[in-house]
Amino acid sequence: MNLLTAQNLSHSFEYELFSNIDIELKEKDSIAIIGMSGSGKSTLLNILSTLLEPEQGSVSLFGEDVQTMSTKKLSKIKRDSLGLVFQSHYLFKGLSALENLEVASILSDQNIDDDLLKRLGIYEPINQKVTELSGGQQQRVSIARVLTKRPKVLFVDEPTGNLDKNTANEVMDLFFDYIDTNSAGMILVTHDEELAHRCKHVYRLEDKKLIKL
Repeated sequence: MNLLTAQNLSHSFEYELFSNIDIELKEKDSIAIIGMSGSGKSTLLNILSTLLEPEQGSVSLFGEDVQTMSTKKLSKIKRDSLGLVFQSHYLFKGLSALENLEVASILSDQNIDDDLLKRLGIYEPINQKVTELSGGQQQRVSIARVLTKRPKVLFVDEPTGNLDKNTANEVMDLFFDYIDTNSAGMILVTHDEELAHRCKHVYRLEDKKLIKL
């Protein structure tokens, strides 16, 4: 069974972004989507992660069409099984880094992993307020918050924009280890072609089509 299957996806705003897109994600798969700014990469990721409904086509998660799921079931899948990492952190600014992770821990009934914090380099400043952290530290707290809930599918949009090259590679190593250890999958949107080609499958969104490279 695929973790995710999308068929015949089409979407537009003032103009058509893409049409007739098919993609599937299996356990331990990593998929990168590259393309020029404005090509629709983030919109496609938002559709795949159920944040946005496509104008045409379908998205299935764990073998079931999202559009036919009950609201309750879809909400549970989004809470427990999907992890979204954005370039913007969306952390609770009034809380410490640890308190941000505790929210994810409570909602998902999963423990916070000290080894994860150490690997991300945020174990020492974990009790500081989010506003006292650097942009790179906030990004790594955001990543830790997502991984704390042990999702089966990671949707990752430009995750390393606030990180230096070495830290970016370490974060990607962590993602790859995570999906392998947890039989999860990842769909990554990035402008960084070198980063993209670390994934198992690479696609380019170009001329309204998704082209496998």
